[in-house]
Amino acid sequence: MTQIVNTRVGLVDNMPRPTRDLVRWSETLAAIARTGLAFTQSLYDKERYEEVLKVAGDIHASATAALALDHQPVPAGNPYDVVDEWMAGVAQGVPGYVTPKVAIGAIVANDHNELLLVKRADTGLWLYPTGWADVGYSAAEIAVKEVLEETGIDAEPIALAMVLDGLRLGLSQIPFYSLVFHLKAVGGTLHAHPLECLDVGWFAEDALPDSLANEGAWCADAFAVARGDRVEVLFDWPRQSAWRGQEPDKAPR
Repeated sequence: MTQIVNTRVGLVDNMPRPTRDLVRWSETLAAIARTGLAFTQSLYDKERYEEVLKVAGDIHASATAALALDHQPVPAGNPYDVVDEWMAGVAQGVPGYVTPKVAIGAIVANDHNELLLVKRADTGLWLYPTGWADVGYSAAEIAVKEVLEETGIDAEPIALAMVLDGLRLGLSQIPFYSLVFHLKAVGGTLHAHPLECLDVGWFAEDALPDSLANEGAWCADAFAVARGDRVEVLFDWPRQSAWRGQEPDKAPR
């Protein structure tokens, strides 16, 4: 499994909402500027886009300072190094068009309607198996592979269950979409990956472990999927104003 957490700051699901918005805004500004640099032939535009990157870096540094005040994990070194990181990733033309990364998650249930969870080594938080998508595999193949690598359990995919925005959920500082599949356990022996997981186990809905990622906001939907109560794909409902962070009046549940 490739870890889904930004090396700059670790999982940040407990961030206060204003800090979460600062992270999202800085990454979005940076993506616009980097994409502009990939396509522009104008020296004037190039200078303007580089200036936008610096502003995005200031926003990102402010969010990092807020994390420190809230006792969240803070990266070592200069917080403005992120601007150099963004610049180093600029490519020309279509390869330079900045899009969210893709992560693959897996909701796996056994015959007792227990959910398969792992305690992540990078954060110490419990979550369903998940990791970055690897080139050369389909999304469903990644789900099967992640479950086997992280937990030792063989599983078969049933359906796509969720398509979620990682930044919107506050799961990371890097933009990514999470494709979460529903799988059925068919064999294997339960054991945690020695490097990526601190622990692994099957958990009933009324006996979940402490320290759940994103404060367990995903648990009710995950168990509904596992029981077969939810058959439609869960996705982030469009907000009334994406930039002001206003949540929609209603969303599919």
